Amino acid sequence: MKRLLAAVCASLLCTPAIADEEVNIYSFRQPFLIQPILDKFTAQTGVKTNVVFAKKGLIERVKREGKHSRADLVLTSNFSSLIQLEELELTQPIKSEKVNNNIPSAFRDPQGEWVALTKRVRNVYSSKERLGKLNALTYEELADPKYQGKICTRSGKHPYNLGLVASMVAHHGEEDTKKWLLGVKANLARKPQGNDRAQVKAVKEGLCDLALGNSYYFGKMLTDDKQKAWAESVYINFPNQKDRGSHLNVSGVVMTRYAKNADNALKLIEFMSSGEAQNMYASVNMEYPVKPGVKLSPLVASWGDFKEDSLGLAEIAKYRPVALKLIDEVKFDL
Repeated sequence: MKRLLAAVCASLLCTPAIADEEVNIYSFRQPFLIQPILDKFTAQTGVKTNVVFAKKGLIERVKREGKHSRADLVLTSNFSSLIQLEELELTQPIKSEKVNNNIPSAFRDPQGEWVALTKRVRNVYSSKERLGKLNALTYEELADPKYQGKICTRSGKHPYNLGLVASMVAHHGEEDTKKWLLGVKANLARKPQGNDRAQVKAVKEGLCDLALGNSYYFGKMLTDDKQKAWAESVYINFPNQKDRGSHLNVSGVVMTRYAKNADNALKLIEFMSSGEAQNMYASVNMEYPVKPGVKLSPLVASWGDFKEDSLGLAEIAKYRPVALKLIDEVKFDL
């Protein structure tokens, strides 16, 4: 019997096969965005990837599951989710020289609790017919009375706008940002509503002349037969090019506090920070790679070069609570 057991254990049946290794992912990002990268990762490493996708509720699920959670990684679609995961102490440090070499420090948490994977700009779209291209536009100008009744945007509390307001607090302070918010509110063409694409649609329909929206939505609309006309009715503008640069938001990743496949999780994060994965990940969603020097998709490249706000995301994140308070104080969404 002992000889039989020894023979069995000497076989491949008792050897930990690479194909049996896995990493479990909770993803806010849609499957079509990440599956090509995960397939490439598995082909190169043999590590199987298991994905749970949901647009909402994943952070609450990780918190509720606690140490019994199967999640090794959480892929987020915005910066606010990264901060929320960190604040709830649901993360652990990502310790990797490869990641540190690939991703600039401005796009990593100082303690390694999160890493950004793609960038998108908080652009201002202008009507081709009524305003034209606005190369010198600033976010500050959105409060100028000359734009009264001409601006469309989604809720001020949405993570994309909350990040922009937090960046304004970081650059100008609380008092000036409150005045700015009041000015922007006075210039709204309608009550904040809908998503970023709905704002561009409103410009096409003549409801407003300016719209706040993330850069990747522009690419998505241009490649959508039903929405192409919306995008073709506007110019994409990169604000504050003569001073601090345009505000950025990011998608990113955390390693969960109780990751049971931490080694494989780290391998996947390292792969997603590589040039190969960065090109795939950014191109499929019309975003900008975080790793410097990675080639842009032709469509994104056609929008031209721009200057980024150099203020680190971790610094901007400090002002999110103040930003939320100010949005409530001025009753921006009402």
